[in-house]
Amino acid sequence: MDAIAKPQGCTSFRLRRLTRMVSRHYDAHVAAAGLKTTQYSLLSHVLRLGPLRPVDLAQAMNVEASTLTRNLKPMLAVGWLTQSEGPDGRSRLIAITEAGRAKRAEAQRLWRAAQMELNGMLGAERVLALHQLIDDSIALLQRAGLKDEERNDE
Repeated sequence: MDAIAKPQGCTSFRLRRLTRMVSRHYDAHVAAAGLKTTQYSLLSHVLRLGPLRPVDLAQAMNVEASTLTRNLKPMLAVGWLTQSEGPDGRSRLIAITEAGRAKRAEAQRLWRAAQMELNGMLGAERVLALHQLIDDSIALLQRAGLKDEERNDE
């Protein structure tokens, strides 16, 4: 019998399951710095792109403005980020502080440890193959007309 292997089960479910497992792994590591991975990502984006307007930050992070506002509040409150007047007086600029840079550096060491540990659990060859498969899949889906708003690695 000439059986061609066909995918079984839901691809979305499998990807979500993997993503949740990997996210929990990184969350557990970055938590030692007192951050969530979303906060680490926010600090990383502002460090790399800032100072910038909240609307530009939201676009770069592919989040809704209301989500960004909610995520900014605790980081502004502890002094890792600042919000100041923009060039036209109506807009605002988000910038990282020295305390924010230090917190991000602390979390980056933990994030790297999480990456190395994951590489060890999966094996470097599998991680490289996974990255290639993900990149190829993204390219194929983009060519098919699906949008990808995420463009940055941490």
